[in-house]
Amino acid sequence: MSFDPDRARTLRRRHMHERQAVIFGVLLAALALAGLGALAVYTGTLGVPFLARGFSTPAPAAGITAPPCPPEGAAPVPYAQITVNVLNGSKVPGLAAQTAAALTDRGFVVAKTANSPESVTGTARLVFGAAGVAGAYTLAAQLDKPALALDARADATVDITVGTGYVALVSADAIKLDPTVPFAAPAGCVPISQITLAPAPAKTTDGATDTPAQDATETPADTAATG
Repeated sequence: MSFDPDRARTLRRRHMHERQAVIFGVLLAALALAGLGALAVYTGTLGVPFLARGFSTPAPAAGITAPPCPPEGAAPVPYAQITVNVLNGSKVPGLAAQTAAALTDRGFVVAKTANSPESVTGTARLVFGAAGVAGAYTLAAQLDKPALALDARADATVDITVGTGYVALVSADAIKLDPTVPFAAPAGCVPISQITLAPAPAKTTDGATDTPAQDATETPADTAATG
């Protein structure tokens, strides 16, 4: 039997075309199946457990919410009518005492200084009750973009925790407060009636706010009452 080269080449081409047809057929079938599966998931016909899990959102720190809006008509308060508790939320020794001295020089009444049990980033965080909103906004003008939060205390005291970004009070010349001009509500603030309040600070038997335990990096000056 003689060998026919042309016939052999024809058979090889035919086998190659058959293999290509099988491969392309498998790929098209897989793409069609994937498309049907995606359509079923998109329309809800097919459920995928790992896609059904919700994404978790970190819970906000206790007592921290969007800043409360100042009540309508609330205006700056004379410094001498604002009682402040100064806490050190940074790792800088003596920062609470330093800040308390600066606030006292401006006329604020500092009730005590202490270490904060938690670290605070940014310049400062102010925490106050509904009765102290106007005083808190007056105090906030002394600082560079502090955070403001409401708690359930009944009095008008304001707690200021100086943070890792605190350097000094804003220059007194740069503060524009007019007691006849009410505060403007900042963008994103929330009406007090819509805020879930954190518990007020605990009180000791003599009525003074409990002083947090002294941090190893804080000086004794920051744990002593300033009077």
